Amino acid sequence: MTGRIFDIKEFAVHDGPGLVTTVFLKGCPLHCAWCHNPEGQSYEKELMIREKSCHHCGLCFKPCTHPECQPFHRCIHICPDDLIRIAGEDLEAKELAQRIRKNKDILDGVTFSGGEPLFQAEFLLETISYLDGLKIAIETSGYAEPETFQRVIDKTDLVYFDIKLAEETGHIRYTGASNNLILQNLNLLKDSKKPCVIRTPLIPGITDTEKNLREIKRLIEDLPHELLPYNEMAGVKYAMLGRKYPLSL
Repeated sequence: MTGRIFDIKEFAVHDGPGLVTTVFLKGCPLHCAWCHNPEGQSYEKELMIREKSCHHCGLCFKPCTHPECQPFHRCIHICPDDLIRIAGEDLEAKELAQRIRKNKDILDGVTFSGGEPLFQAEFLLETISYLDGLKIAIETSGYAEPETFQRVIDKTDLVYFDIKLAEETGHIRYTGASNNLILQNLNLLKDSKKPCVIRTPLIPGITDTEKNLREIKRLIEDLPHELLPYNEMAGVKYAMLGRKYPLSL
């Protein structure tokens, strides 16, 4: 089975216990206003250009024959300063697993992030099937059909589960979707007794309010809860995609 990723971070120390490889899968059903990986939102391949460093030499607009460049009418290989790249790489599950396993002797595990890893659940599950001997973690918004969520967490050792906003109206406003599925899957996670960490990004005036944090604590009961500081660099990548950062703080 073929899936689509947009990055692999080797030897990561903040995405799971010990030393891990983090795989970022492309595509997400949510569109959080503060998202710091906007290239992970769409499943489609996207052109990313560091325009601020561009000298406007025009070389990238010259015709080329590279198949990967044709959809963008721009050569991604010719830039003398390497300012252009495509966000999105197609890999077979076995091929991705082989990339991960090349460092298996020094790795503690692998973490699947995104985007939203559950968005490509079948590809994720097939990849995991080739990773015997490695600890598996996922970083998820929990936004998926409960059956899909259950199948995936059954194959993982640790779940990082985001709860951003407890109240549905605010969740729809800032992520573009209801949190109903997320709360259903939170209950599944609690019932599963699977090791987990609940994460809440602290977005000023949105998720960091006393009311929201109090309600989240009520929902998660005694599960471990990690509060993530707002990423001041969250908006940097939007310009590279030709988009405007939707959140102004």
